[in-house]
Amino acid sequence: QLQLVESGGGLVQPGGSLRLSCAVSGNTLDYYTMGWFRQAPGKEREAVSCITNIGGTTNYADSVKGRFAISKNNAKNTLDLQMNALKPEDTAVYYCAVGVVRRGLYYCSDLSMDYWGKGTQVAVSS
Repeated sequence: QLQLVESGGGLVQPGGSLRLSCAVSGNTLDYYTMGWFRQAPGKEREAVSCITNIGGTTNYADSVKGRFAISKNNAKNTLDLQMNALKPEDTAVYYCAVGVVRRGLYYCSDLSMDYWGKGTQVAVSS
């Protein structure tokens, strides 16, 4: 079992920055993929960015490319998301997720994730 706890959300003005962090506890040695997802009010959850354990392959949603950066610290068991040049449309609850079981699915799909945090709210508004 893994436990995921997100932090770092808040209210920021357009153009500002936030850094989200996800602390992962439990048996973290065998995860396959980790990622950040978000869900805005009235919308479906979407993948923001993911990173694989082996190789560190990353993926970004087109809407955040060039503005967000995902990183992981295996020693500290944390997953971070640096968010720059934030826009009002980035407003959402952001979730950290970890995938352990390989299902032959795309590594940055919510269907590939086995554990989820409770989320942290990000609001971008002037």
